Amino acid sequence: MLWVKALHVIFMVTWFAGLFYLPRLFVYHASTDNPQTSETFKVMERKLFAIATLGALLTLVFGFAVWLVWLPAYAYQTWFLVKLLLVAALIVYHAWCWSLMRAFREDRNSHSHVWFRWFNEVPVLMLFGIVILVIVRPF
Repeated sequence: MLWVKALHVIFMVTWFAGLFYLPRLFVYHASTDNPQTSETFKVMERKLFAIATLGALLTLVFGFAVWLVWLPAYAYQTWFLVKLLLVAALIVYHAWCWSLMRAFREDRNSHSHVWFRWFNEVPVLMLFGIVILVIVRPF
């Protein structure tokens, strides 16, 4: 079971790496007026999103396996329920990134690079919350 737990953490890191870098690409994409540069960003965003999505799916698969097989008692602990809430919010954020990526792909982005700089901070807060909940278990 430690292998499953390790894979869960590895794919979680992959997912977060994608969610940290994709909005940063959005910052740069929103700052450019060059059509050729914009096309390059579209390719980079699409490929990074695919990797982040694979990381997300495998994080959920291995996390679910750890929970179901090894730690079903966690389902009744407050820290774990709050963690699941943050994971659900992270899934919504991931879907929002997909929507923003589509807007760029269709040349209809309506947000400034400053907005994307703030948007880029959301997964950092979620990571802090999730790690603190899992390690400290404050409830």
